[in-house]
Amino acid sequence: MFNSLTGTITGRGPNALFLATGGVEWELEVSGYTLRSLSGQGNEPVRVFTYLYHREDQMRLYGFSGSEERRVFLELTRVSGIGPRAALKMLSGTSPGELIRMLEAEDVDGLVRLPGLGRKTAQKVILTLRGKLVVEPGTAAGSHTELVDALVEMGFDRTEVNSVVAALNAELDADGSAELEPAEREREIFRLAIVRLSG
Repeated sequence: MFNSLTGTITGRGPNALFLATGGVEWELEVSGYTLRSLSGQGNEPVRVFTYLYHREDQMRLYGFSGSEERRVFLELTRVSGIGPRAALKMLSGTSPGELIRMLEAEDVDGLVRLPGLGRKTAQKVILTLRGKLVVEPGTAAGSHTELVDALVEMGFDRTEVNSVVAALNAELDADGSAELEPAEREREIFRLAIVRLSG
């Protein structure tokens, strides 16, 4: 029904984003990752991807900084015992790319460090979603083909490399490093990716 909304940010809450579009102010439930990724308030228009959750007794609109985060969110809600709010909590503690990496690596310890996720549920998430979530072509990792190829040549798994590079890209955007020169950004991602993949 709604794919995305484009407007200006008018306010924020602990798990909420307020977005004004043409005389209407929307309240969207969002993850901490989205709050960190979408900067500004009342400045340049931002695009927020959406998902309308509709049940007989309630209707809620969820917002996401990108289609990749929404895709991961929807897959998480298909896991038995994980509802929309639990999925948002998980995404508040990491980036979509890093979450995919943990699933592919069967990193139970990494998952249980996410908000509201116990060991049994983490194992269930891995069992349900491992292999189903990969970084989509054209996402953050897709713009670093040579960097990815170089890491693969060093012996790292391509799927894991793509996930880590996508996660680092999003993290650099979220912490204000988007202003780095392209070459400098590439070097920083390469350095951080080696550290993370080696760990």
